[in-house]
Amino acid sequence: MDPGDPGGARSRPTVSRSPARVIQLDTSFLIRALVPGSDEAATLRGWLGDGRDVALSALAWGEFLCGPLPEGAEALARRVARRHIPLATEQAAEAARLFNATGRRRGSFQDCLIAATAMVAGAELATNDRADFHRFTAEGLRLAR
Repeated sequence: MDPGDPGGARSRPTVSRSPARVIQLDTSFLIRALVPGSDEAATLRGWLGDGRDVALSALAWGEFLCGPLPEGAEALARRVARRHIPLATEQAAEAARLFNATGRRRGSFQDCLIAATAMVAGAELATNDRADFHRFTAEGLRLAR
């Protein structure tokens, strides 16, 4: 971070470019992955079978918990994604950079936060809302599948 920039919004955090072993699930993907027989459930089983680390951003976890959730969904989600990636200053600064770099779209900052969390963690993002996240690929986001 630039010491002259206490908010950190102007400096760019370190974004991992190494091959992703981590898959960060977006809320939309997680919800569908918990439906038996869905394409997302099959994809998730494949990732877990390949030893991929499956994680959720703290923001996606909060969205998921807003529900409504079928009985047992929270416990299953906790077993699938054991790691939650926190939202901290570094992710917030990257989200602000994404927001500014992609046209400052009203209502898009939450997507910027989710994308930034994946980017800073060096993770691929699994989402069913690819159109919402595709604009971040030019900035370094890697989409899974």
